[in-house]
Amino acid sequence: MLGGALIALVIAEPSRAQAQAPTSRASVSRGEDPSPGLQPPASMEEIAIQSHGSRMNGIVYLAAGAGNHSVVIFFHGYPGNERNLDLAQAVRRAGYQAVYVDYRGMWGSGGTFSFANGLEDANTILAWVRTPEIATKYHFDTRRIAVVGHSFGGWLALMTAAHEPRSVCIAGLAAWNIGLAAQRFGQHPEERTSNRDYFRVTTAPGGPVHAADLLSEMTIHARDYDYFAQAPSFGNRAVLLIGATRDSPDEGVAVHEQMGAALRKAGDTLVTVKQFEDDHPFSNHRLALADLLTSWLNADCARTQ
Repeated sequence: MLGGALIALVIAEPSRAQAQAPTSRASVSRGEDPSPGLQPPASMEEIAIQSHGSRMNGIVYLAAGAGNHSVVIFFHGYPGNERNLDLAQAVRRAGYQAVYVDYRGMWGSGGTFSFANGLEDANTILAWVRTPEIATKYHFDTRRIAVVGHSFGGWLALMTAAHEPRSVCIAGLAAWNIGLAAQRFGQHPEERTSNRDYFRVTTAPGGPVHAADLLSEMTIHARDYDYFAQAPSFGNRAVLLIGATRDSPDEGVAVHEQMGAALRKAGDTLVTVKQFEDDHPFSNHRLALADLLTSWLNADCARTQ
């Protein structure tokens, strides 16, 4: 528990805030703490969101400065060992409100985790951000939303984008293509074994995540869960794709380049594809990753909103 933090429990419905105050972008360098003179000061609040009858835990990093702020929603990976909260802190320093939530069945949130449930949770989080009373309370500018996902969270971001307005910017960092991974099982049985073993290592009998169910789900929905197929539905929106050279075939540099090519072929002129010589969590480039993300938010993303 964080002393003094307010917990907001809301059943999210897909409504939008009707009135918008002017957006406030605190004039803070990405590498500096906000000025003590900015009011209100930066802060953090705990949140709880109801998703299909279960509570999801999360936090909001609130930027310093008055007025409404653009919103960046962070989707973590499976199981979410790298939460990318350093990136959330970085975008807050740049004047954005940052939202982080643990999906059902993850890290103390209620319910059961599955890939399908994750998609539902992503939609619930977006709806929660747009709920008028929530937008007012946390000073969200709901006209200016970006979704940043890493690994499984990158898959969520890319799978969710097609149903979102084109003003919603999407960033996929080492975005796992679950559908592609399952499609490779036939010719690469060792990859199926690797996924099965990882699911077993990261779950416990009787827990809210079931290893056999996850492997079965991705196999059954191999075509449906392939985010390449979503490219024609993106429209012309700001998209940032970042791959790591020392990553697996279903989330490495090649899949990000392929997704970028598919988006451009479908008419998206606002696609940026980058890569780092690094591992899956970008362990050696955290500062460079934060700088690239905030620069993209302030440039390509901001110009479309």
